[in-house]
Amino acid sequence: MSKLNVLVAGSSGYIGIQLIKLLLKHRNINIKYLCGNSSIGKKISYFDKKINNKKLPKIIKFNENLLNEIDVVFTALPHGEAQEISKKLLKNNILIDLAADFRLEKVSEYIKWYKYRHKAPDKIKDSIYSLPEINGNKLKKQKIISCPGCYPTSVLLPLIPLIKKNIIKTNNIIIDSKSGYSGAGRGVHQKYKGKNLYGSLGAYGVGFHRHNPEIEQMIKKFTNKKLKFLFTPHISPMFRGILSTMYLDLNKNTSTTKVIKILNDFYKKHRFVKILKLNSLLSTNDVINTNYCYISVCKTKYNNRIILLSAIDNLIKGGAGQAIQNMNIMFNFNVIEGLK
Repeated sequence: MSKLNVLVAGSSGYIGIQLIKLLLKHRNINIKYLCGNSSIGKKISYFDKKINNKKLPKIIKFNENLLNEIDVVFTALPHGEAQEISKKLLKNNILIDLAADFRLEKVSEYIKWYKYRHKAPDKIKDSIYSLPEINGNKLKKQKIISCPGCYPTSVLLPLIPLIKKNIIKTNNIIIDSKSGYSGAGRGVHQKYKGKNLYGSLGAYGVGFHRHNPEIEQMIKKFTNKKLKFLFTPHISPMFRGILSTMYLDLNKNTSTTKVIKILNDFYKKHRFVKILKLNSLLSTNDVINTNYCYISVCKTKYNNRIILLSAIDNLIKGGAGQAIQNMNIMFNFNVIEGLK
């Protein structure tokens, strides 16, 4: 089988680096171009010495002529740049965006939360928000695949099956998420200079983080129900990983055993979501450097309340790995290709 030619735009960021590492292991992929803005002319090994593949091209500036030789464009770029690229796509190009350019279905919501004018509103209809285990079977006819945010991935995977089955109350959900600092990109070191980034835990985006509308939108889309929730993200003194803790009220006649059964039944055919035994302790170490989401259901001192724990690697399951998962589905590759 001939290999797909791939272009990675935003190749020197944390997500871009992780994507390249995974694509190098993919038997069906040829990395044709690496693109960037501030890293033009450099080898990717400059940013990560573990990437020692000498056949990789040097980083160049993106231009639309490159698309003539490309099957898949991966974008891990600042807000708005994937929108610009989307307007230049040729008939044979597929765009897989790891940023937020096509996550929100309403232009008004994008402007409200991202404070940018959407540059390609007419392309939204050609895009699909694809969380592989939830709606990956619907992406094959789309030109633009929008990959979920890392926090929403850790939240939506545990919640969607339970809300669908109507066993938890949806009017007062508390979501507390902690992420490694790689989620903020390479600029995090300068942004937090002098603020003890590597030795402290801090909340940010309290009450109004940009992932709020994404979580709300996708719960409604996938379950047909509205959700009232409070979401607070934290930046942790670790490089990678997300642990989300969700506090839930059960509906009547619901037990923790039933919660676990629903989750197991929902994900029994999905390789990358693992439901642990009741009251299992969970840490980011369990999933680092994997494309897995681990979910644990825990009892509390109240019979009608539970705590859900969800752990992912923000750079893989919350980023590059999920993008490759989507690509594998679209092109009928083995689901684990590049993700072992």
